[in-house]
Amino acid sequence: MKKIISLVLCFVFGSLIFTGCSNSSEPFVEKNYTSDTKINEINLDVRDREIEVSLSEDEQVHIKYYENSKEYYEFSVSDENVLTMTSASDKDWTDYIGGKTSAEDRKISLQIPDTLLENLTLSTTNEDITLSALDVTGSINISSNGGNITFGNLDAGSALTLNVKNGDISGAIAGSYDDFSIQSEIKKGESNLPGNKDGGEKTLNVSCNNGDVNIEFVNE
Repeated sequence: MKKIISLVLCFVFGSLIFTGCSNSSEPFVEKNYTSDTKINEINLDVRDREIEVSLSEDEQVHIKYYENSKEYYEFSVSDENVLTMTSASDKDWTDYIGGKTSAEDRKISLQIPDTLLENLTLSTTNEDITLSALDVTGSINISSNGGNITFGNLDAGSALTLNVKNGDISGAIAGSYDDFSIQSEIKKGESNLPGNKDGGEKTLNVSCNNGDVNIEFVNE
């Protein structure tokens, strides 16, 4: 009798697994978001998604992304013209069974106008964040838990904050070394930055746990 019950339970559990795999295999659809108003600030707070930032060819913000009914995003624009994009999910526990979403479907491409943004905040997990050379009049805040942060010449008007765990930070910052007051905390890794440096009109804060930091200053 016990063997029969065990077989029935195995069959039921197996059916749930196959059902979960079927649900999680729902195809992702490419979508595009374009702002219809001037955006002063962008805040992307997503999970398990690669973020790639480049310059827009016009004066608008464009975002290309992929979603389905189980994994999607929520957008909002505040009265202060702050654009926020966040991850949302309608998954059951069975949807977590099966293969990983393809690399293409896990990518968000953000295009922003040069020098028109006041602040830029990007946060993700388990994926990389890559930025081309760009200017922001205020602050830039970038965070990845489980991925690398790589960038071209970043020009932040007041402050640049970089946080990574289980990943590396590498890139170039527009301006001279003396332009920045620096605070850096590195655990289980190497860095070419000092732990503390006073002076400078701008602020550079760097935190890296289990990874390396290599940042150059480019004074054009």
